Amino acid sequence: MLLKWTTVTLILFGLLSACSRSLPTLDQRTVSQSLSAAEAANTAIGDTVAPLLQEHAGKSGVLNLAEAKDAFAARLLLAGAAEQTLDVQYYLWRDDKTGLLLMQALYAAAERGVRVRLLLDDLNTSPIDNKLAALDQHSNIEVRLFNPFINRSNRVWGFISDFPRANRRMHNKSFTADSSATIVGGRNVGDDYFSGADGVLFADLDVLAIGPVVKQVATDFDLFWASPSSYPAREFQRQPDVDEYEYSMQLIHSRQEETVTYLAAVRDRELFRKLLNGGVQLNWAITKMVSDSPAKGLGKASPEQLITHELQEIIGDPTRSVQLVSPYFVPTQAGVNALVAMARQGVEISILTNSLQATDVAIVHAGYAKWRKPLLEAGIRLYEMRPGIVAPEPDENRLPRFASAATSLHAKTFAIDGERVFIGSFNFDPRSAELNTELGFVIESKELAEETARIFAEEVPKQAYELRLSASGRMYWLERNTGQHVRHDREPGTSFGQRLSVRFFSWLPIDWLL
Repeated sequence: MLLKWTTVTLILFGLLSACSRSLPTLDQRTVSQSLSAAEAANTAIGDTVAPLLQEHAGKSGVLNLAEAKDAFAARLLLAGAAEQTLDVQYYLWRDDKTGLLLMQALYAAAERGVRVRLLLDDLNTSPIDNKLAALDQHSNIEVRLFNPFINRSNRVWGFISDFPRANRRMHNKSFTADSSATIVGGRNVGDDYFSGADGVLFADLDVLAIGPVVKQVATDFDLFWASPSSYPAREFQRQPDVDEYEYSMQLIHSRQEETVTYLAAVRDRELFRKLLNGGVQLNWAITKMVSDSPAKGLGKASPEQLITHELQEIIGDPTRSVQLVSPYFVPTQAGVNALVAMARQGVEISILTNSLQATDVAIVHAGYAKWRKPLLEAGIRLYEMRPGIVAPEPDENRLPRFASAATSLHAKTFAIDGERVFIGSFNFDPRSAELNTELGFVIESKELAEETARIFAEEVPKQAYELRLSASGRMYWLERNTGQHVRHDREPGTSFGQRLSVRFFSWLPIDWLL
């Protein structure tokens, strides 16, 4: 009976695949590259940073962008300062206020003669398909889609008919101007990442960088742009007629009251003014880009081409301490074994992830929850983000914390041995390790690493639940408020149905999908 049903299933999948249209060829795809070192130096950004690079030979200047509006301001300024190229790569671009504002910035740059290359993962592009088609009509803008779906109206069909490819997504995030300055990190483009909405705000972390690491990012973008997974968007979109084009452009350039108000708030930021007048103090450190090969998008990357291999090569094995921040933390049995082994060798490990109350993907929580007890038993400290923690914004002269008034954690970072820090798009889960492509920086900076340790020691306990084990071995959540501590014996802020759902999914062998 089992063999019979297996055969029927395979036949159905074969019919579905046969009925689906094939991907177009890439024969007519244009060829382009990032700027050479000489071309980049001959731009306003390149000329501005040249004296700083000479003063800090071999190092890159980095600036943490933890505050949402600061992160948006930095992108806006790079788009406005670009003279030759803008290379922009994202997993998700929302059809909202900040998404439209950045589209306006890209279009305005193209109007100045800047070549704009926009590479988006295709999983979430449906809401902006018409706007992308309109942008793609500009002679200086080209839009490409990574692992695109042939059926534009139903992504589910794409997963059914082409699951091995459709299940692999490009999770990279980078925004590079004139191959001279770049922003890399955890943020997608949307109001919930840039404090542009009243609802969910993700606590996230990006890095603005100048110096040698920028060329590494630019070269990596070229690899993705020319990869077999990146298709011109026009191959999947009907060319808009005049009325559709004008309507889409009108939407892109609309200036509603709330948009104007948000822009005013961004331009009023102290960091915005400092970036304009060159008053920002950068952290100068040896910085290396780590990334997956785009071949991972087709399941063809060798182990040496994966970001996990690069991280291991650069970081090695921690000997003293690990502070890890990941919104989707799915360690798996192998990861738990490795963490427990480190802890038993005397490595102090602290982990911050989302609580069930705060997470935006509850099923992923199931891949983490079942491993909490063995981690705690090994002496590993676990913290879970509390939503809606409101605190004053950090002093401009201090490195910012992970969250100020966020409802969900989205930052991906870790510090090792008080010496180096990773910041990027990599979640500590099987999807980031095995399926999605990822990108980030390893920064050799004691200042950044020690600041991360300070945040875990002083601020995380105030902004997160700390998990502990009682004398009887039962787990509980400790909530620290001013003047009082509250103990929760069940996952705080959740219903019985939510907890039951997590328990059910934790029994299923689906960690590899999470």
